[in-house]
Amino acid sequence: MKILTLKKVLTVTLLLALLLIFVTLLSVMVGSVRVDPIHSISILLQPLLGLTETGTEMERTIILSLRFPRALLAGLVGAGLSVSGVIFQALLRNPLADPYILGVSSGSAVGAIIAILIGLSAFSFGLPLASFAGALMTISFVFYFGKQEGRIHPNILLLAGVITGSFLSAIIMFFLSISQKEELHTIIFWLMGDFSFANPRSIGIVFPYIVVGFLILYWRSRHLNLILSGEENALQLGVNVERLKIVSYLSASLITAASVSICGLIGFVGLIIPHSVRLLFGPDHRLLLPASALVGASFLIASDTLARTILAPVELPVGVITAAFGGPFFIYLLRKRKVVKTL
Repeated sequence: MKILTLKKVLTVTLLLALLLIFVTLLSVMVGSVRVDPIHSISILLQPLLGLTETGTEMERTIILSLRFPRALLAGLVGAGLSVSGVIFQALLRNPLADPYILGVSSGSAVGAIIAILIGLSAFSFGLPLASFAGALMTISFVFYFGKQEGRIHPNILLLAGVITGSFLSAIIMFFLSISQKEELHTIIFWLMGDFSFANPRSIGIVFPYIVVGFLILYWRSRHLNLILSGEENALQLGVNVERLKIVSYLSASLITAASVSICGLIGFVGLIIPHSVRLLFGPDHRLLLPASALVGASFLIASDTLARTILAPVELPVGVITAAFGGPFFIYLLRKRKVVKTL
């Protein structure tokens, strides 16, 4: 592992942050309803700089109540899924691991479906809370069966997650097949990712989980670097490997659960972003974690912008866009760059 300097971390982070700002501004300016780009930026900066109001009331509503909250939520979720992907790939030592590998997404979807069936979706927080509860129950179940003799075994945990996810997916298909509720059939759109209902409250729900989870994981970035060289070496260097795995798994799982409960299932972000960033900047988690968060945020904001504009006024699920880009790109990395060796 090459020596990583503070200067490199700050430089790369600053450049990627500027990229994120640019993508966010572009997302705010683009949409099915045309708003002058200069007006869009002015309206966005009004609350921050105390500028006089510009644009019409409709333009201000579009920018401040629809596009900007949507970009913020997409950025948060993209960052969270990417960070979770970094952790799962590192601890499971599996290059195909992503935030959904432990069945978290399926558990969240089952919770959402049950909420619809019993009428909890009529309340503003009913669907997200039920979805989050389903994800937490799935995490607890997988961790219970992923332990052996008081220790977490990555292969057993991975197998328990795959089996649990497959079982829960079957339950989802069963409910969708037999239900007569029109509302339940519309959850198919949510299952592929949906930011259309982004608002300050939804951002407030997911924000603390992603930020706190990231800080916990980044605080242990040096230990994560050591565990990559093998658990025995990490133990000899004073790392409590079992505690590190439990804290890291739980933090990444809670980030994923919070993201899924708000916006549904979005694939490939946590799979390809960590690989791409690792190839560009190396495997050191002191840079890999913040770089993956920023690149993942930019990628998902750009994907959501494309999803809502490519066939405007018809809106596509953002998962369709991420899969369209992610699938071929991952195959390219796997065949040409030998991405497995970067872990």
